Amino acid sequence: MARHLFFSGKGGVGKTSLASATAVRLADAGLRTLLVTTDPASNLADVFEQEIGPKPRPISAVPGLEAQEIDAAAAARIYRDKALAPLRGLLPEEMLRTVEEQMGGPCTVEIAGFDEFITCLLDGDYNRVVFDTAPTGHTLRLLGLPAAWSLHIEDSAQGTGQTCIGPVDQLQTSKEQYAEAMRRLRDAEDTLFVFVSQPERTAVQETLRASQELAALGMSNQRLYINAVIPEEAAEHPFFRSRREMQRAAVGDLLAGFPGPADEVPLLQEEIKGVRLLRELGKWVTADVCAVR
Repeated sequence: MARHLFFSGKGGVGKTSLASATAVRLADAGLRTLLVTTDPASNLADVFEQEIGPKPRPISAVPGLEAQEIDAAAAARIYRDKALAPLRGLLPEEMLRTVEEQMGGPCTVEIAGFDEFITCLLDGDYNRVVFDTAPTGHTLRLLGLPAAWSLHIEDSAQGTGQTCIGPVDQLQTSKEQYAEAMRRLRDAEDTLFVFVSQPERTAVQETLRASQELAALGMSNQRLYINAVIPEEAAEHPFFRSRREMQRAAVGDLLAGFPGPADEVPLLQEEIKGVRLLRELGKWVTADVCAVR
């Protein structure tokens, strides 16, 4: 079954909770698991009620599970300092400042964060790697970067020989890694994309659009969880009955338009916080996502 699981969706639909619950369930099954968030506004530390950092850190209440928050800005600073260190004392300060400014743009930050993502994707130390991604648009940009960056390297090699993070001749290993990343992302046996949506119009539209865009990138192994569905037994009150009817219409649209398997997760009474509730939520994660083999 898929070694890499990507949880994606509109902000606020519950993908962090479901990604975390899945990671806990995999670790409980005896698989060494890494949970990675690429969301700059991640609340992973709140969900697990412990500090999470830019390097893998064990989750104290779940043996076999480690978690990591990718900090693109911090990674860019480390890269910049490492690249400039040999030049200090050799170049005039004014020239150093110019180089530092050139390496301080959004391209450097994006690629530095992307390199951290690639490191996690290619890491062979874990049985499963679960990615809790940023909201949909950011994720689509991230997943499209391997092909775009490889093309940029090729164009730079034929032109100035420079990229925003250094000379092309120092990046050939990275180019090979990006090509391997694309191969794994497109390999249906290696990677599964798990969309999380809620049964409401804007979330439905964003989910179906993102699914099509991922398929256009060659990433077609997809499944869907429709989260926070009001249970039928809770719809006795007219307000909840009306809301449930609206939800059923949205669920119908999702099931009609989504290309992969889909399941519903009921609206739960408590905010998902702490390992106990993550294990409760994990009961709704299906076997195809949490397969041990």
